[in-house]
Amino acid sequence: MPAARKLTFSSKLSRSDPHESPVLIVGQVKHLNQLKFSDVKLKLEPRVTEEVFKNAIASLQPSPTDSCSLYLNLATVAALPVKCSRHNTPSRSHTLTRLVQSYVVGVNESIVIVCEKKDVYASGCAVARAFPTYSRKTTISNSNNNVTIEFIVIPNQESNDDSLDVTPEDLRVLDAAAYGIRLAAFIVDAPCNEMNVDHFVQEVEKVGNELNIKPTIIRGEELREKGFGGIYGVGKAATCPPALAVLSHTPPGARNTVAWVGKGIVYDTGGLSIKGKTSMPGMKRDCGGAAGILGAFYAAVKSNFSQNLHAVFCLAENSVGPDATRPDDIHTLYSGRTVEINNTDAEGRLVLSDGVVYAKRDLNANIIVDMATLTGAQGIATGKYHAAVLTNNGDWEDTTMTAGKLSGDLVFPVPYCPELHVTEFSSAIADMKNSVADRGNAQPSCAGLFIASHLGFDYPGVWLHVDMAAPAYYGERATGYGVALLTTLFGSFCELPLLKSIGPNLDDSMTENCAKKIKMN
Repeated sequence: MPAARKLTFSSKLSRSDPHESPVLIVGQVKHLNQLKFSDVKLKLEPRVTEEVFKNAIASLQPSPTDSCSLYLNLATVAALPVKCSRHNTPSRSHTLTRLVQSYVVGVNESIVIVCEKKDVYASGCAVARAFPTYSRKTTISNSNNNVTIEFIVIPNQESNDDSLDVTPEDLRVLDAAAYGIRLAAFIVDAPCNEMNVDHFVQEVEKVGNELNIKPTIIRGEELREKGFGGIYGVGKAATCPPALAVLSHTPPGARNTVAWVGKGIVYDTGGLSIKGKTSMPGMKRDCGGAAGILGAFYAAVKSNFSQNLHAVFCLAENSVGPDATRPDDIHTLYSGRTVEINNTDAEGRLVLSDGVVYAKRDLNANIIVDMATLTGAQGIATGKYHAAVLTNNGDWEDTTMTAGKLSGDLVFPVPYCPELHVTEFSSAIADMKNSVADRGNAQPSCAGLFIASHLGFDYPGVWLHVDMAAPAYYGERATGYGVALLTTLFGSFCELPLLKSIGPNLDDSMTENCAKKIKMN
């Protein structure tokens, strides 16, 4: 396996010759125009003169992007798009990732990002996405493959924020987020023969060891005995038994209990409702929600998360075999509700239903976020770049959209209307079926509401569902989606300034009031 590039974030530019260490300078034109040659000459001399640099900047006409070579293909300046709609991220992170992928040359090199302080985190995460770590190519990798990401922070003329420094604490946050994103992408890119339930549990244990946290793991027949009929029913036909794995961070003085619940279907054949030969390839990615939560948990704890935080991984392989769940089978989930199976390929909602009820009942969480590659319909409803968000709380819907734009992991809401949609799961002989009667009726909403119905529509806490089936990958590579979103959404719960400064304000009305109601119940 070729060595993965090492990413190093730096607050200051180091001296290097582009002939030996190629450099990409990238930013919006309005920011690049504020640069002086003296700001970047450490990266360009003696190969690039001030005149060449100024002429290159003046020549940039992004529509949507543009670039200019300063020295062979070893020194380049590139411009991000000028236009940014209200549903896009101001950091232009998706374009930044692609520019980095286009202009890196595979040897020791530097990427200089020119941006405002508020976009430092999203930009750093965007670069991390450009360097996935999983590969089984047999070609020999260049051993000198380090990438240094350096920042030039431009003042925001409309803000009073005078902080232009990227501090050592900021670098800690960026390092942790980059590690989390690349870990999540690695898990999603790895095929099931290398990332089955056993392997995923090992990844959970590795993160636990790094953070000095011992995971709680319930596996196989113990799941059945303890009533986890969703996880057990989905995974019982596979060679590797299913598992519920939990990492818990419980700092002193916490007032809130947050649970992130991830769908970790390491491979989805569809079960006996088997997928076709063209729709099954790529189903190694069905663990994207759990992978993103694992990476986000690592990054959040490393960023001094101040509240109770639990990462709940619902792990199973939806396989075909003599023990596979049959259509018409009835399972009793951890909620106690019975589910008539009418489609074994609607399995993610079954494992997540067990996970969120565990978060409520056993962890006493007042804020529950489940994240999953749940429906193909998500990509139709909100597209390749925006995950679908469904929640019982309108303030959290708005806040999650804000966090998506700040982080680069975009989201867009779908209708929350259980009184109109839950009837899609009506069953004559059980509490409900697991798949909708009408596939043309708000599928992403209905799938999420199935999970909420087991949590209970009277749940007094915050429930937030993120369906990120399409944003979990781009082309044939995983994106590590979810790490930047969750760490930004809960940034105000982190003690390190970079996340705390961009995280939306989670005031008492959005958090502690819910915690009080749960304690009363």
